[in-house]
Amino acid sequence: MASMHVKKDDNVVVISGKDKGKKGKVLIAMPKEKKVVIEKVNMLTKHTRPRKQGQTGGIIHQEGPINASNVMVVCSKCNKASRVGYKVLEDKSKARVCKKCGETFDK
Repeated sequence: MASMHVKKDDNVVVISGKDKGKKGKVLIAMPKEKKVVIEKVNMLTKHTRPRKQGQTGGIIHQEGPINASNVMVVCSKCNKASRVGYKVLEDKSKARVCKKCGETFDK
């Protein structure tokens, strides 16, 4: 399984593209495609048609996936966008750490 520096429920900031500078929470992480879906970022317009009798069609706005390389994790302690480092803990588990302040991201 492919591993990414971002996980579901991380707070991230977009560092490139049309939504550069926007912050949000990761809703869906897709490690195989190396993509993430972030709330209120990369809003797409989807036209739907009624499928059942009585159902209405219309225009729906929803978030689309963006490449995980275009986002950085925001540290909850120093409140800055930071690269992610990895550290092996005493119980032999691996934790993600902030490269700026050393705080662990994982609970």
